[in-house]
Order: sequence, then C-alpha cells, then structure tokens
Amino acid sequence: MDQLSAMRVFVRVVETGNFTRAAATLNIPKTTATNMVQALESHLSTKLLNRTTRRVIVTTDGALYYERAIQILSEIQELDGSMSNSQTTPSGRVRVEMAGAFADLVVIPSLCDFYTRYPNIRLDIGVGDRLVDYIAENVDCALRGGTPKDQSLIARKVGELRMKTYASPEYIRRFGLPSHPKELEDKHMSVGYLNATAGRTMPFDFRRGEEVIEVAPRYVVSVNDARSYLTAATTGMGVAQAAHFMARDPVARGELVEVLADWECESLPLYIVYPQTRHLSNKVRVFVDWLAKLVQNLKIEENREQIRKAG
Repeated sequence: MDQLSAMRVFVRVVETGNFTRAAATLNIPKTTATNMVQALESHLSTKLLNRTTRRVIVTTDGALYYERAIQILSEIQELDGSMSNSQTTPSGRVRVEMAGAFADLVVIPSLCDFYTRYPNIRLDIGVGDRLVDYIAENVDCALRGGTPKDQSLIARKVGELRMKTYASPEYIRRFGLPSHPKELEDKHMSVGYLNATAGRTMPFDFRRGEEVIEVAPRYVVSVNDARSYLTAATTGMGVAQAAHFMARDPVARGELVEVLADWECESLPLYIVYPQTRHLSNKVRVFVDWLAKLVQNLKIEENREQIRKAG
C-alpha cells in the first residue's frame, strides 16, 4: 500500500463528504478511492469512516487521523517545493473564483504579463459572485469584496476599491437627481445588489464630514453579479453604488453620471481567501502575490486620475 497516496485520498473524502466527489477531484476511479481507504483502515487496524448510502461519517479515530494527516501532507508538500525547481518555476493548475467585472476589466487584460512570468501555471477562473464550496469544488482561492465573515477561511487583504454613486441620464430625466442619500429610501429607486454570503441586499453607505448614513435603498430589481448590476444601472433601473474602475468606461460613454457627489462612499475592501485546511502552495502563492500587485496598481492609477482632475 502507498500510504501517502491513501492518506491523500482519505483527506479528500473527509473534505468533500463522499467518495464520488473525492475521486473526481483526484482524477481517479471511485473504486480506487474506496479500496485505498479500506487498505489504510486495514493498515491502521481501525475504522476511519462509517459509510451510508448517502454520505460518509468520520469516526472519532478518523477525526484524529485527519488532523494529523493534513499537517503531514502540508509539510511534505512544502518540503517538496523547497527542494525542487518548482520553487523558482512554479507549475500546475490554480483554480480561482472572482467577480466577473474584476475578471473582465482587471485580471484578464493583464494575464499576458502573468504568463510571461509563470508560463507553466494553468489558471481556471470561475467568474461570478456566488457561494463557493472550496473543498468540494477544489478551489484554491477567491478574490472577494467586503470583509469575509466565514471563520473557516484565511483572508488576506490586498487593497480597497473606491466607490461612487451613479445613475443613468435616462433615470435622471425620468426621476430627477437625488439631493440627499435618505431619498433613496422613499423618493428614488436603486439597483439592489444581493450578497450571496450575507443573504441580503447590501445597504449604501455615505459619509460627509462627521455625518455617516447607512441607507436601505428601495429597488425593483436586485442581482448578485457585478456586471449585471452595472448593466441595470446604465439602462435606467435606478441609482447604484459601484467601484470606480467598473464605472469609468460607462461614464466616459455618457451612460452613467455621478450623483450625490458631495457624499463620500465607504471604500470596498478586497480580500483573497482560501480554506484553512488547504496548504498555500508555491503556484498559488505567486498568483496571489501577482493579484495583490494588480490591485495596488489599480489604486495607484485611480489616485493619478484624481490628481489629474484636481489639477
């Protein structure tokens, strides 16, 4: 029995919840995964998993073995990386999730630079603002806006996005300009953004001097995707708060106009998150560092734009 391989299969079964998903993420037949775990149990002379027709349940001994196994496997992976060429030439597949607008407008246009630096890394980019099962879907990391609430994730803050409030000329023609944020609760309509993690439509935050206001805006449509959110705003469905980098082109084309400009919006923090149980391999680390630099460059570009406008 290849004990290390059996340990890897066992860990993946625990993390995914069944043999079928574990086998799929490891690209091996389900029967192979089952036989390897059975061989591991025979070697240890203990039951690690209780199987039912629908799921597997970790035994007390299995839970203890799992905790030690993930530590050992992480240490082996780190040791292999430090003793091989992968430390200087990282390679392999990186599965990452991010919002569609950030992928389209920031990440994908810069990917040639990434592949020039790391030609042996293959990126699988999942696009959308949705809840992710990191283990079952074999996701290495995700770029998310807002402070993460999930305590099972490790979060690294990589920057902040400047937010502004916008409406389309068509909306302004029909309903006029809002003069105060509170009017978004009764006199004006907004586009709602449904946060999948929070399970609710996000409020709008405003600040002017010492005055801070949180508004629960009225809406006739809410979406859970940043690109759809901006599209709804440009077509006149209501007032929206959006990241400056997203709205820059629609503003230049005359599709959006900044409103309530004398009120500042709270910046949106950006985090890269990944599961605590997943070792941050060298290939993932270089992508995370590159992504963090990309966010920093976006902030620098926005600051320069502000200086040009002020001058």
